[in-house]
Amino acid sequence: MRIGITCYPTYGGSGIVATELGLELANRGHDVHFITYANPIRLDPYIPRIHYHEVEVSNYPLFQYPPYCLALASRMADVAENYKLDLLHVHYAIPHSMAAYLAKQMLAAKRRLPFVTTLHGTDITLVGLDPSYFAITKFSIEQSDGVTSISEDLRRHTVETFGTAGEIRVLHNFVNCQTYAPDPDRIGRERFAPNGEHVLIHLSNFRPVKRVLDCVRILADVRRHCNARLLLVGDGPDRTAAEHLAAQLGMLDHVEFLGKQNNVQRLIRLADVLLMPSEMESFGLAGLEAMACGVPVVGTRVGGVPELITPGVDGFLGEVGDVAGQAARVVEILGDDGLRGRMAAAARATAVERFSTERIIPMYEAYYAEVLDRG
Repeated sequence: MRIGITCYPTYGGSGIVATELGLELANRGHDVHFITYANPIRLDPYIPRIHYHEVEVSNYPLFQYPPYCLALASRMADVAENYKLDLLHVHYAIPHSMAAYLAKQMLAAKRRLPFVTTLHGTDITLVGLDPSYFAITKFSIEQSDGVTSISEDLRRHTVETFGTAGEIRVLHNFVNCQTYAPDPDRIGRERFAPNGEHVLIHLSNFRPVKRVLDCVRILADVRRHCNARLLLVGDGPDRTAAEHLAAQLGMLDHVEFLGKQNNVQRLIRLADVLLMPSEMESFGLAGLEAMACGVPVVGTRVGGVPELITPGVDGFLGEVGDVAGQAARVVEILGDDGLRGRMAAAARATAVERFSTERIIPMYEAYYAEVLDRG
């Protein structure tokens, strides 16, 4: 198939999933055309059958706000026509599904151009609920030729919020279990734990919803019981606040702020536990990547996370804001080598058996074929 993919080319989960999906599809023989305003973060342009088309937006003085949605729609239509795309797959409803709808209408007199919209979370739970965007979000979902959701929880939330009548297919996030795999030797760990400390890790875009400050507080509690360090991977609005809190709690020497990283699997596999104290997670991609590396997750019982983690088996789930409770679970894992080993093995098994690319990507291929057959 010839597939056009549009996403936000940033460190957010939706962009990462869209990019990884495109790479996997290309490896399986499909031609994949990324149509975005910048090169997606994890996109490897050297992989055969991967193409990138930049969306340029004119900054005409008349426009107070550049009309990105219109520029995107126009670029989608051009690429679809020039490269004979079979369908478009847009990630994050606003404004991508609306742009795809416009591109479809632009080509309607010449050919059919179906589009699939994947809902990722805040496009529904936050942006879509804004009164300015509610009606157009609902419209673009209903006009999509296919709609997928990354979790059953998000699917249910979308139906309840927008009252959409059409099917929303749940296709969970996935992970390449060859790339994300345990490293028994933990090569490079001594750089972050020179004295044999336990290593905790957190990955996110540091938005308030990720509760990065809770990670610092959890570390402070954990260090009352054992020697541990915290790796914070990513960047965003709460980084400065996290640095200030670490200083206030006397934790600054025990926290490593690593900023944005591309090859996060190299860092994840060095850790003993991944912290995911979010107040909202439609799935928890960072948690899945950690589990594939054999790293148990201590997270919160929100959104789609319970669809990923089985408490007491491959990780633990607590309540949002319960720092003491989450810290106690971390201490429990770190203090029992047998438990940590069993959870690490179970976490890896969950990733391989339920969420590997070998399992999920064929579901996307079958769904594309289904959408194309409807025409």
